[in-house]
Amino acid sequence: MEKTLKPMSGYLTLAICLILFVAAVYFFISGVDQSVTFVVLAMLCFLLSCFFLKGLMIIQPNHSRVLNFFGKYVGTVKDNGLFFINPLYSSQKMSLRSENLQGQTLKVNDKMGNPIEIAVVIVWKVGDTYKAAFDVERYSDFVRMQSEAAVRHLAMSFPYDNLEDDHAPITLREGGDKINSILEQELTDRLSKAGIVIQEARISHLAYASEIAGAMLQRQQATAIVAARTKIVEGAVGMVDLALKKLSEENIVELDDERKAAMVSNLMVVLCGEKAATPVLNAGTLYN
Repeated sequence: MEKTLKPMSGYLTLAICLILFVAAVYFFISGVDQSVTFVVLAMLCFLLSCFFLKGLMIIQPNHSRVLNFFGKYVGTVKDNGLFFINPLYSSQKMSLRSENLQGQTLKVNDKMGNPIEIAVVIVWKVGDTYKAAFDVERYSDFVRMQSEAAVRHLAMSFPYDNLEDDHAPITLREGGDKINSILEQELTDRLSKAGIVIQEARISHLAYASEIAGAMLQRQQATAIVAARTKIVEGAVGMVDLALKKLSEENIVELDDERKAAMVSNLMVVLCGEKAATPVLNAGTLYN
């Protein structure tokens, strides 16, 4: 469990170290010509100065120091400035700044078994220094490996799109914020044991793998064409029905079933054709 320490200021200790160092120089110079006692005092002052200097530490903004005393966790210093701690403590520097992780592009299979390429960008920082320092080995490597595992699990849990699964509630391509929220939760669950806080996670690259990209593009185009044709036919049928009703209500012309069939055929060709229809003038009648 993380424990925050607030050590004493190091400016007084720094001043004492300077005084001891000056005293060591003075005693050494005096002892060369006078007595061995001054040389011993010089060495003692110098050793004390070095001992106290070892207890001084400078902590930059958004950094911390994890302190140990002969293998026992003492606490974490998160304040910034010059501090003095027990010189026998060992310390480990740890950054508290937010960091970006640009994941490599992974080739995985989605829920439907289609090979896809996916990559994410993750913003993270250390939230619990005790867990980051002692519960995992090299927490930065742990973040990278677990992030890759989370992305693979996400890709395998959802289809790329709804071409094969029409009833899929969420797809990777159209999930948007929902997919990103699921990814953030997955990363939080995996990295909480290392004291890592996930601030943001977003999919930065998503595409079909190169070996099926062409086929999937043709399939998407075919689906779009079928959907467009369906709308065109629905509209054409409505227009033909409206035309027949108007002709009948206005008593413009009386059409038997054969003439109605011919008219419907002509209107459907005109309305559903990709190119403009070329009219053919009939100088006779429908029957000769």
